[in-house]
Amino acid sequence: MISRLRTFFCACATVLIATCLPAMADDTPQRCHGADMLAELQTRSPDVYKTVMDESRRTTNTEAVLWKIENPGVAPSYLLGTMHLSDPRISQLSTQEKEIIAHSKSVALEVADLSEKAVGDAMAKAGHLLVYTDGRTLNGQLSGDEFKIVQRVVKQAGMPENASSVLKPWLISMLLATSDCERKQVASGAKVLDLQVAQEAQKNGLAVKGLETIEQQLEALASIADDQQIDMLKVGLKYADRSDDLMETIIQMYLKREIGAAMPFQLALAAESGVPASAFSGFKKALLADRNVRMRDGAEPLLQDGNAFIAVGALHLVGPTGLVALLREHGYIVTAVE
Repeated sequence: MISRLRTFFCACATVLIATCLPAMADDTPQRCHGADMLAELQTRSPDVYKTVMDESRRTTNTEAVLWKIENPGVAPSYLLGTMHLSDPRISQLSTQEKEIIAHSKSVALEVADLSEKAVGDAMAKAGHLLVYTDGRTLNGQLSGDEFKIVQRVVKQAGMPENASSVLKPWLISMLLATSDCERKQVASGAKVLDLQVAQEAQKNGLAVKGLETIEQQLEALASIADDQQIDMLKVGLKYADRSDDLMETIIQMYLKREIGAAMPFQLALAAESGVPASAFSGFKKALLADRNVRMRDGAEPLLQDGNAFIAVGALHLVGPTGLVALLREHGYIVTAVE
């Protein structure tokens, strides 16, 4: 069962998706296409749109995805906010970023080793985080229609449908966060920006370091309270047929440097689904705030040495608990570059 779950997790994890998907048909489009749901919201519910954008504008450190980190006495370092997607509009390193990597002493990503063996080893140790072992079932916590969607997405990920009932809600939510088109793109060889960074580092003879481990990521995901996992899953299931649109929406936020809108937009979708904002409190604490502290602590030795290039998901940079703010609190000068 765990070996099959490893395959499933490889197919759905946002960070790990780029390393271990099975080969698929080679008639994949150049990029996935979807509608910007935030633009739709502006027309459909202008008051809700205004609330989302007001919150986005109040969110600090959203004006750039590349930041310069200065520490007296050492060469400056750089911090890049990425999206774990293969869309060519956001997955290519700029000339400036390539030049910075070429002259760096160290390069770090969220996780250093994303090989199939590393993922498999982590999964083998984490069975209790992936499946229910106490008699509970997922279908016992969802409506019949909701569970049918779960069965469909699990089957599309290459898992037997009868595994659907024992999988933890966060696993299904991760699968829903990535469209079938994106999975096919990655399986056909398209690389997400994080792996472009790793490839560029290796080209320049630099080993890639990790700010955390796969096990720590799994533990963070599984640590969200069960009732909140279910509520978040219900929101994802409501928009299960709009995964390409949701991805296009987040891409537009990234391109427009409006990534501060990501969480308030998610909360607006939750409200439309009858799910309170409080359902996302565990996610924000475990996946953003707590992990940001861990990643800052992991980055500090590299920053103290100077000339480091660090790339993590863009949501980890913004707001009062983001890496930009956390680094400033530790005395670094952090300024927007790109």
